[in-house]
Amino acid sequence: MPSRIEGKYMNVKRGFDNKRYLIEQSRAILERVERFKDKLYLELGGKVLFDYHAARVLPGFDPNVKMRLLQKLKDKIDVILCIYAGDIEKKKVRADFGITYDVDALKTIDDFKGWGIAISAVVITRFENQPSAIAFKNKLQHRGIRVYTHGFTNGYPYDVDTIVSQDGYGRNQYIETSKPIVVITGPGPGSGKLATCLSQMYHDHMRGVKSGYAKFETFPIWNLPLKHPVNVAYEAATAELGDVNVIDHFHLDAYDEKTVNYNRDVDAFPLLKRIIEKITGGVEYYKSPTDMGVNKAGFGITDDEIVSEAAKQEVIRRCFRYQCEYTMGLVDRESVQRVEKLMENLGIKLEDRKVVGDARRAAHECRLKGKGNENVFCGAAIELPDGSIITGKNSSLMHASSSLILNSVKHLAKIPDNMHLLPPSIIESIRRFRKDVLNKKMVSLNLEETLIALCISAATNPAAEIAVEKLKDLRDCEVHLTHLPTPGDEAGLRKLRLNITCDPNFSTKDLFVC
Repeated sequence: MPSRIEGKYMNVKRGFDNKRYLIEQSRAILERVERFKDKLYLELGGKVLFDYHAARVLPGFDPNVKMRLLQKLKDKIDVILCIYAGDIEKKKVRADFGITYDVDALKTIDDFKGWGIAISAVVITRFENQPSAIAFKNKLQHRGIRVYTHGFTNGYPYDVDTIVSQDGYGRNQYIETSKPIVVITGPGPGSGKLATCLSQMYHDHMRGVKSGYAKFETFPIWNLPLKHPVNVAYEAATAELGDVNVIDHFHLDAYDEKTVNYNRDVDAFPLLKRIIEKITGGVEYYKSPTDMGVNKAGFGITDDEIVSEAAKQEVIRRCFRYQCEYTMGLVDRESVQRVEKLMENLGIKLEDRKVVGDARRAAHECRLKGKGNENVFCGAAIELPDGSIITGKNSSLMHASSSLILNSVKHLAKIPDNMHLLPPSIIESIRRFRKDVLNKKMVSLNLEETLIALCISAATNPAAEIAVEKLKDLRDCEVHLTHLPTPGDEAGLRKLRLNITCDPNFSTKDLFVC
């Protein structure tokens, strides 16, 4: 039986105006282009598409608004995609999609094409003939995509005379572009975006083209206070890097104005300033890292209270994530402690996330009733758009995530609790398949299997058909699990696009789970 806690209708509160942001951001970029006349290399940090972090901390922010901006400017832009060869070799994974960086690069090329913007070229940076990088290069070239390779820059980071010379940037292949704005993007930090911008500028100036550089990143938001929850949320999101937001003292000295920037950008500014001035023959374009940026996200905020609360919730999500990653051996204890300290400074705790308590109570009830599976008792809870909180528990038949989603769509579709969405025959058939054909030890249905079974059932069961339609209404809902999801649960939750947190507990006593 599903557990339900009826709540007041939860209106979607927006604290960010996309239209205002688009107007301000477009104007800032075009003004910067005008400044450099010939060409602007625009380093685009963060996620161009599917920026769900920004959407979570700035309610109302369109996760694809940066792409909409590029689409508005598409007649003026070329796009270059950078990817670090080491990330290809290490098979680094993008956490939100669960795909490697090289696959993400392929997806990005397709996504841009879907928006009517072609990727002009791909640059593999810090290339040292890594086998995986070579294979990636060949794959792209066979599909007709221009691929360039850039090695390590001689003299970097201290010998500016060598960096800005034929032995430094001069060794890199020059990428031909034709538009006044060249957007340089790439998956993750360290992709080589900045080095590519500077390398292109060097080659341009050697050819008599007076190009310039600017940086476009959403976070930290320079015109919000240093300890504003939105900026703290960004710090929490990058806790494993050990970086922090700081006051841009260069900007303070030059303009007597307090602005916020990332410590790495502030630390690197003196070197970057020297490199740019060396390239341009002594022209001083910027007096501070803030000067280099064209970000106008702060001007899109319409309700500070709403975005502050949303940002605090994001810090809590990040804390759960780091706790889980620490349990799985993916990050060190210091990363967890950094986020815990940020939470302490904001005056918030894990239990301030509404669904946490309900999920834990569901697990406790599961234990008291002697249910669960193989002496493991899991609970899950979701906050639905109408404010109701629905819970699910694990059993010998299905995982807690599976139970949660079925209970949720039943609630949304107003289907009676005693009505089966999945016929016992389908459940048993999948269980036998897992056990007898796939030789799985765990035979209870994970969420991915449950969703497939629900779709099959919808062909003959009108109630299941209605339930399938209601799955779309779960998007962006908040979910908490008392245990780490199995791969099948994680895949299902990700595809439904839920905001998930979980306690750092394993859902099985087995070490290997598939």
